[in-house]
Amino acid sequence: MAKRIDVSGLSAYYGSTRAIDDISMTIEPRSVTAFIGPSGCGKSTFLRTLNRMHEVIPGARVEGKVLLDDENLYGANVDPVAVRRSVGMVFQRPNPFPTMSIYDNVVAGLKLAGVKKKSVLDGVVEKSLQGANLWNEVKDRLNKPGAGLSGGQQQRLCIARAIAVEPEVLLMDEPCSALDPISTLAIEDLIGELKSQFTIVIVTHNMQQAARVSDRTAFFNLAGVGQPGKLIELDDTQRIFSNPSVQATEDYISGRFG
Repeated sequence: MAKRIDVSGLSAYYGSTRAIDDISMTIEPRSVTAFIGPSGCGKSTFLRTLNRMHEVIPGARVEGKVLLDDENLYGANVDPVAVRRSVGMVFQRPNPFPTMSIYDNVVAGLKLAGVKKKSVLDGVVEKSLQGANLWNEVKDRLNKPGAGLSGGQQQRLCIARAIAVEPEVLLMDEPCSALDPISTLAIEDLIGELKSQFTIVIVTHNMQQAARVSDRTAFFNLAGVGQPGKLIELDDTQRIFSNPSVQATEDYISGRFG
């Protein structure tokens, strides 16, 4: 199910402003890749180019290629909605659909795709909630509103919703930033379990979290205010945090800036 991502020469723009410049990298399947760097360096913008969420902003565009197992996600005949089914996203703040039940939140994507058979939907709900380590906590209240769950449970519900449509890649944009330490640990444990099925990319401002959950880490930076973000270094996480190749990476990790 998991697929490899190859990015080459990718730049992203908001109108005439270049947000990220000439980024190339390979993201391996069945692994966790973390993006770190100071605020405003383009981590989240780059993450959103990987499933074409960037382009929903008026005036936004990209140059370069994003290949998902050799398929160009920005090809002329590629449907962005299909891309977002293959490359799912979990956002910074939990965002369950507030008027929907837990059950309907999980199957929202499937219903949009035309799946109506109750036995199929029932199976997907149980499988997805189990996959998000939430089933035992909510199995007796599936018809209750998703918005009534705790923050950590809501985020796991959003993960269940994302994996219900069986994507190949799961993008996470600071998924723990609004959560308490216990909920954060639950999400981190879940990420470790999900990487056996999915290619996972996570943006985090928490360097300890990047060290705990990721196999590879990419450090982004920018030359100055108003300059585009750039990829400075990508390597195995252990090496990034113990012996980075670039001085700027070491300076950021050691707290000299950022």
